[in-house]
Amino acid sequence: MAVCLSQLYNENKRGIRAGYAKFETFPVWNLPLKHPVNIAYEAATADLNDVNMIDPFHLEAYDKIAINYNRDIEIFPVLNALFEGIYGENPYKSPTDMGVNMVGFCISDDEVCCNASRDEIIRRYYDATNKMADGLDNEREVNKILMLFNQAKITTAYRRVTVAAQAKQELTEHTAAAMELEDGTIITSKSSPLLGCSAALLLNATKHLAGIDHDAKLIPQSLIEPVQKTKIEYLGGKNPRLHTDEVLVALSVLSKDDEQCRQALEQLPRLRGCQVHSTVMLSEVDRKIFKKLGCGLTCDPVRKK
Repeated sequence: MAVCLSQLYNENKRGIRAGYAKFETFPVWNLPLKHPVNIAYEAATADLNDVNMIDPFHLEAYDKIAINYNRDIEIFPVLNALFEGIYGENPYKSPTDMGVNMVGFCISDDEVCCNASRDEIIRRYYDATNKMADGLDNEREVNKILMLFNQAKITTAYRRVTVAAQAKQELTEHTAAAMELEDGTIITSKSSPLLGCSAALLLNATKHLAGIDHDAKLIPQSLIEPVQKTKIEYLGGKNPRLHTDEVLVALSVLSKDDEQCRQALEQLPRLRGCQVHSTVMLSEVDRKIFKKLGCGLTCDPVRKK
């Protein structure tokens, strides 16, 4: 906004009659103030403390409710004075006027958008609490999202994989993870002496999608143990369990001669868009793998021991 306002002034000094408009997705001006899509926007910008508001200038000019946010509304009098100073009048009667946003007209299934927005609010909450667990002083951000939970009428229990992962941990007394597949099937896993819960989850999910028996051991223990020895004895690591990237490398090596490993690997594109939750904060390596696979990952704000 500051750059645009400065540019308007400088163009006018050069004798160029310039204007500007904003192409901005959120908040969606013609959705209700407390629509889950707009609440999700507030959750996504909780660290900036953006607040959705009814645009008072739009309401006064058109007697019509439009949704905008605090920063645009606060700066509008400055923009108005600038336009009037340069051109003698302002072509925009409200902050909403100066934005181009057709998103609200493009929603074909409101329920799907609402559900996705509620999931996003919860993902933002876990992202914020994980940062706090890592030492960031962001209590205000976390509290803001908790307030948005009340507005959206949800808790973390709305996220099915969160409930499934936490139930798996309670049942097994091991750190656990869960994934919701495209058809709604929930796949769970737990950590073991050989595999971390996230690595085990990838194996369980790909086996399910490939129609491979759950009890089938795609990666033999005789292959895992030498890798663990290298990690601990030669590389000075403390966690012998295989990470997701190591499991995928092992599957790739084995797939040359093992049909089931090849079939499991071929399922990886089907994980795009799946939701994942872990009861422990995953390593940066595991987080990156899930991101590359296109999964929506959340973690309880609990450090690995």
